[in-house]
Amino acid sequence: MYNSRIIGLGHFVPENVVTNDDLSKVMDTSDEWIQERTGIKERRHVIKGDDTTTSMGVKAAKIAIERAGIDKNDIDFIIFATLSPDYYFPGPGVLVQRDLDIKTVGALDVRNQCSGFVYGLSVADQYVKSGMYKNVLVIGSELHSHGLDMTTRGRGVSVIFGDGAGAAVVSREEDTSKGILSSHLHSEGQHAEELSLIAPGMGKRWVLDIIEDNDPNDESYYPYMNGQFVFKNAVVRFSEVIMEGLQKNGLQPSDIDMLIPHQANLRISQFVQKKFGLSDNQVFNNIVHYGNTTAASIPIALTEAWEEGKIKEGDLVVLAAFGSGFTWGSVIIKW
Repeated sequence: MYNSRIIGLGHFVPENVVTNDDLSKVMDTSDEWIQERTGIKERRHVIKGDDTTTSMGVKAAKIAIERAGIDKNDIDFIIFATLSPDYYFPGPGVLVQRDLDIKTVGALDVRNQCSGFVYGLSVADQYVKSGMYKNVLVIGSELHSHGLDMTTRGRGVSVIFGDGAGAAVVSREEDTSKGILSSHLHSEGQHAEELSLIAPGMGKRWVLDIIEDNDPNDESYYPYMNGQFVFKNAVVRFSEVIMEGLQKNGLQPSDIDMLIPHQANLRISQFVQKKFGLSDNQVFNNIVHYGNTTAASIPIALTEAWEEGKIKEGDLVVLAAFGSGFTWGSVIIKW
């Protein structure tokens, strides 16, 4: 039995910066309104034709693999978390295998939205701990901007999301006191429609239905979010799943060296920080610059925190996410 350990991290964000003032030119909103509710000042949007969800994931993965000090063909398995795949099918995992020109390893797609990277990391952890694989590439990547309603009608959702990708190489660790100590996953599907994108889907509205109706007011293929309901559930589930992970390992909130929460809303992160009595140095937030990048938010933040020297060997690092589904989870890591 082994532990698994993150040995390489990388991230990529588009160069195109979209500020709150930029959004105020295309919809009825303002910098003050957005910052007050979300803490976001700017986000990155892909310029059409420049990048895809897959290509951003590949760019992040190349950095992670290089930093891991391994060859791309040392990767035994690929896990790709996203809600914005290039195609309805196949998923982007196989496209990464193709574009990285890796041998014919398995590729798995995770569709757990905001908690997708946490779920993907948990899957990788189990594969490595069991001895099935030695090096697993886990990617979280999102291209939201091309699918948002960039009008006043959609401002409640569209101002929140940005594009980007992050990646981690998870590898075998024989010292079981290091690496991923535990992961904890949950879901509550009864609230699935409170944060969702209904169409196109086989359940209610498929492409043929949308084309046949040709309804310019059809909002089923834009994201919907019951903001207040999601916020109230998020602060509860974040706290629960962080404590679950700490208690599993006989730890206290004061033992946390770095908490990396999913960058959903700065107000949620601040609530959780206050609840656990953590200082600003114990929590990493970058939503102010990137917005909510869903499955990419934790790996981007984790990579930046590591690059800035805020995560050091021996630190206790906690990852936690909550999002659409409802799904949520945490991962406890001894760095």
